[in-house]
Amino acid sequence: MLLHIPNVLDAAALARCSALLDRADWTDGRVTAGSQAATVKNNLQLPEASPLAQQLRAVALEALSKNPKFFSAALPKRIYPPLFNRYGGEANSFGNHVDNAIRTHPASAQHVRTDLSFTLFLNDPADYDGGELIIEDGMGGRAVKLPAGHLILYPSYSVHRVEAVTRGARLACFSWLESMVREPQQRELLYELDMSIVALRGEQGETDTAVRLTSCYHNLMRMWATV
Repeated sequence: MLLHIPNVLDAAALARCSALLDRADWTDGRVTAGSQAATVKNNLQLPEASPLAQQLRAVALEALSKNPKFFSAALPKRIYPPLFNRYGGEANSFGNHVDNAIRTHPASAQHVRTDLSFTLFLNDPADYDGGELIIEDGMGGRAVKLPAGHLILYPSYSVHRVEAVTRGARLACFSWLESMVREPQQRELLYELDMSIVALRGEQGETDTAVRLTSCYHNLMRMWATV
């Protein structure tokens, strides 16, 4: 499932990120790449432990924690501390690759199984040409280039790439997460059920049908979730 989640960051959060990114000291992005990805990765990143990255990370994580659609779709158990990258100039593309199955945070030594990946766009498409995230889906690939503050959530096992930026700079937050529900089909079913319950409640209120469906949702979570 590829899921576009709009307005994860509001105007105030985007302004905060923009002000911080204006002071960014970028380094080679290959530092977080696996052996295969490093051969095709050509971008810049903020050092994970830098104070600036920590401030940006706090903004992103707060926004994610408040977004019900993100939680419903991802059911996050662990989120690898978000990272920040820049494409533009000589560092401007990332060829086809698959994300590592396990990410280990260097400071905490905590392992995160990468069930889902996300990219949170930090500047508008008008700021740059190119830079599309291409996610292979067996039908030629999906091109994703979203407004600032919008997020794309997609399976970490997908082959994906970032096309070359030919003008300007593309700024984004990205990371991986381990879900409480490991199987993609189960997560998708739970998400569709949850969204249907939300829609039913919005149309009809707290009916007996809504209560029964909510019971089904939570009982499926009990069957499938690992916490």
